[in-house]
Amino acid sequence: MLAILLFFIACTIGAQAPTPAEEFSTTPELSASNFLAYPNPLGRLTPPPPGMRPFYLSHYGRHGSRYMSKIKDYEYALEVLSQGAKEGKLTLLGESVLMRVKRMQAEAADRWGDLTPLGGQQQRDITRRMVENYPEIFTKHTHIEAHSTLIPRCVLSMSHFVRQLALMRPDLDVEFDATHYDMYYLNLQDKSLIKEAVASKAKQTYDDFCSRHQCWQRVVGSLFNDTAYVKQHVDGEQLNRYLFRLAGSLQNTKLAKEFTLYDIFTTSELLENWRMENVFWYLGYSFSSVNGGRQPYTQRNLLRKIIEQADSCIRQPHTNVHLRFGHETMVLPLVCLMGLNGYDADIDNLDELDQRGWVNYRVFCMGCNVQLVFYRRHAGDQDVMLKVLLNENEARLPIQSKTAPYYRWNEVRDFYLNRLNSYQDSKVEEDTTTVHSNK
Repeated sequence: MLAILLFFIACTIGAQAPTPAEEFSTTPELSASNFLAYPNPLGRLTPPPPGMRPFYLSHYGRHGSRYMSKIKDYEYALEVLSQGAKEGKLTLLGESVLMRVKRMQAEAADRWGDLTPLGGQQQRDITRRMVENYPEIFTKHTHIEAHSTLIPRCVLSMSHFVRQLALMRPDLDVEFDATHYDMYYLNLQDKSLIKEAVASKAKQTYDDFCSRHQCWQRVVGSLFNDTAYVKQHVDGEQLNRYLFRLAGSLQNTKLAKEFTLYDIFTTSELLENWRMENVFWYLGYSFSSVNGGRQPYTQRNLLRKIIEQADSCIRQPHTNVHLRFGHETMVLPLVCLMGLNGYDADIDNLDELDQRGWVNYRVFCMGCNVQLVFYRRHAGDQDVMLKVLLNENEARLPIQSKTAPYYRWNEVRDFYLNRLNSYQDSKVEEDTTTVHSNK
């Protein structure tokens, strides 16, 4: 089913992307937002300008597929449905859903937030394609540096990545680490900006949007046989939300081969549930004026690090690779900060968000990644060019280029440094502990 994504997920220049409603009708898994399992990339890469060869690759990626992070993610729906069963208030569909949720909870028990087998495979596949697409970079003279946040699923993702490198190129010089020392750029938590993201205006805007898009009545009504019981004992909005997220997360586990939870939702209900998630992520991580218009600057240290390391490696005659592993709460604002595919837009009307192309699952699926691939003609060439890949698909930058998707590094560097230098905060509060979103 995910093969359909080979066309849908790409944001190609000049192409008219299908709407989320059209996509959900054929591939409901897309509505899972950040729970979407990593799709295969298009596989079509534009040849570089004549004489240009890749010599350096810089990467930041999210861990692969995981179980949901908290026990409540599974047990809320389990408790509500179990109580309904005891009272004899479930329909046949409700009893079926209860059994499916029980199986999901049992599989994930004591694995909250852990990498699933699929998550490890995703990282190995990304590695394989990287080496196959850029063999000039991965030679016996190449030095590989890999760094991860301290969360086990990120460390394991890095391990799968490095293991695949070793299998394909055993003569590579590989160095990898996971230490608090790197948290200032791998997973910066800026308390000042976080306060803006959850300020009363942003929260009220989100609540108002959700109140206009509630769609739980039919779903919950199909699970219970007593409307009075539902009204008195069931928070239908909450139950619907937990079931929707369970439906999305299922694709990351082995149980996805046995059953689904998407059968309890119509396409229009998937769309409305997803829209609430999409707005949540937009208000929390984009350049939206509602949240102060500065949230992507949470990744200013990461982007500066990427620029600094690129400048250093450009001066070296041999090839290098920098690999970094973290979370979607870094990838999404990094994409917004870089303005990839227009994700730096400030969109006033939230009801037009997906129509304007701000669609979260096209950015931060499980295993999502940003790759910067650098090209030059020879070791002394100062006219370095850059191509950026988002989830291994060529991305557009907010810079004019007659050779897009290839851009001159000096122009890209200056653009991003100007954007970074424009950020001013007289009282910056930073917490570099590895705090991550359950979203």
